[in-house]
Amino acid sequence: MNKKVLTCIIVAFVFIGSIFLGLAIGKQKEPQSIKSVNNGSIIDTDNGKESERIDKNQKIAVQKNTIKKPWKGSIENIFFHPLISNPEVAFNGDSRSNNFDDWFVTVGEFNKILKSIYDKDYVLVNIKDIYEEYEQNGQKRMRRKELLIPEGKKPIIISVDDLSYNDGMRGGTSDKITLDSKGNIVTFTKGENGEEKISKDNEIITIIEEFIKIHPEFSLNGARPTIALTGYQGILGYSTDLSSKNYESERKEAKKVVDKLKGLGWSFASHSYGHNNIQKMPLDKFKIDTDKWEREVASLVGQTTIYVYPHGFSLKASDPKLKYLQSKGFKIFYSVGKEPYEQILKDSCGVLADRMAVDGITLRNRRERFMKFYDSKDIIDLNLRPKRKVGF
Repeated sequence: MNKKVLTCIIVAFVFIGSIFLGLAIGKQKEPQSIKSVNNGSIIDTDNGKESERIDKNQKIAVQKNTIKKPWKGSIENIFFHPLISNPEVAFNGDSRSNNFDDWFVTVGEFNKILKSIYDKDYVLVNIKDIYEEYEQNGQKRMRRKELLIPEGKKPIIISVDDLSYNDGMRGGTSDKITLDSKGNIVTFTKGENGEEKISKDNEIITIIEEFIKIHPEFSLNGARPTIALTGYQGILGYSTDLSSKNYESERKEAKKVVDKLKGLGWSFASHSYGHNNIQKMPLDKFKIDTDKWEREVASLVGQTTIYVYPHGFSLKASDPKLKYLQSKGFKIFYSVGKEPYEQILKDSCGVLADRMAVDGITLRNRRERFMKFYDSKDIIDLNLRPKRKVGF
């Protein structure tokens, strides 16, 4: 076979192969977008789990390869209460309407807040990544750890208070946090007509979990928010207090949810047992309150170093009540303030800090203070909320 014939055969094979390759490529569909947040709601536009897995892995890889720098500045710290998932009940004009309006945000408002925080380059950080205990001259003290933040990002701590679904919230919020048949975190709500609803898009826990699936880079080192619990009417919607008729079974179900949350990276804090004004509480009664939380709540969620003051009423470092909390292992004490505040105690093992409240009051009247996170005018749903004065 001469060289010309051989060359022609090779060219022919290459030509035919390119045709088949072109046909194969032409049959491939362009990848669809995975998921997005639109108008404050999380939507799913992906028809295949494989593309979602690839997208998530790519984002995680980007996060790992991103240049990180030590964060030396203040750390933003915000908190919420359970979300209003049923505004028709929450804002129906009864005696609780103004209470819901003052201290809670709706599902739609929270979705928009979360998206705004993400768009403003905040990343969620875990409290355990911020502070550490060390010894100084034989005495235990607290200090800042080196916190490495991706270049161009800012750290933020998020916590949720009173996630007990007590009597004052019933109807306007979900009833409890539970697990579905696949072991996923969901909410359970029973309507007035007896209709039962399972959802994963109407509470902070479930919304953040879905958000992190879409934006894994938002969660630095797998960070999740902290849940601050009281105990006087149980936890997470379960009657785990000693007065409960179904004490053992309720604790068993609550423990399943707690273990799932801890496995996902959520942490817990004490919000006292009875949610009373601890500044005015006598020391002996305060000790009883603290011990009851340890017995009824810590026995389910585990020991914690974080104490969130009820109503934001803080204690001085020299107060015997704070000393008692320290003797119980608490080291980080959160109050409520206008800006991020932090005082690392020099004479004992503790950190005093403030959080900023995201609720109806601040949405209506503290717009400028929260502009670094979001614009309240774009967030607050005045069509759902009671007709009350706004400060903008």
